[in-house]
Amino acid sequence: MQPRFRPPAPRPVTIAGTAGPLEARVDDPSAGVLPTACGVVCHPHPLYGGTMQNKVVHTVARGMQELGSPTVRFNFRGVGGSAGQYDAGRGELEDALAVCAWARANWGCESLWLAGFSFGAAVALEAAAVAKPAALVTVAPPVGRIIVSTVARPPCPWLIVQGDRDELVDVATVRRWAEEFEVPPRLVELPGAEHFFHGRLGELRAVVLAFLSEQTAA
Repeated sequence: MQPRFRPPAPRPVTIAGTAGPLEARVDDPSAGVLPTACGVVCHPHPLYGGTMQNKVVHTVARGMQELGSPTVRFNFRGVGGSAGQYDAGRGELEDALAVCAWARANWGCESLWLAGFSFGAAVALEAAAVAKPAALVTVAPPVGRIIVSTVARPPCPWLIVQGDRDELVDVATVRRWAEEFEVPPRLVELPGAEHFFHGRLGELRAVVLAFLSEQTAA
């Protein structure tokens, strides 16, 4: 029987951003070991209580950690101890790219797993064009709310996880949007799950873990 995974203790770090220092937490399940991939997870909307402590953000990061990958959760500008102020996605994109660059440099790791939840999913998707992650995970991407224009499909494996009872993001809209890409991303719909995946975080983690396990095997 495989021993139960114990999440590592979060370590506070400060990352230089274009608007000033960004507050972040590193979770490294194999400290001192050179990882094959490192992860960055972006949090939901800063104006509606979104922070790096969000449970969905924690859950996605944990899926990465269970595969031995260290992760960085961070607060966008103006949130918590991060300098600056909300910038309608433009500055937040810069924040995400700064954290991706830091993660790669800190662990000497070219392979990056990039993820985001809700607003953070929109930022991660846009950041993927520059950061060029090895895999992208977008949870409840806000199609029709924040993602309102054509987006280039990142060339990496891409997972979308969407609850079909999401009260903020319409599952049918996400489904149609995903199908429009020449190479559609993998879309996993969780029946009965709403926007914040209350009571369904274990299933969300399992979906993310299975997807990233495939990328590791490949």
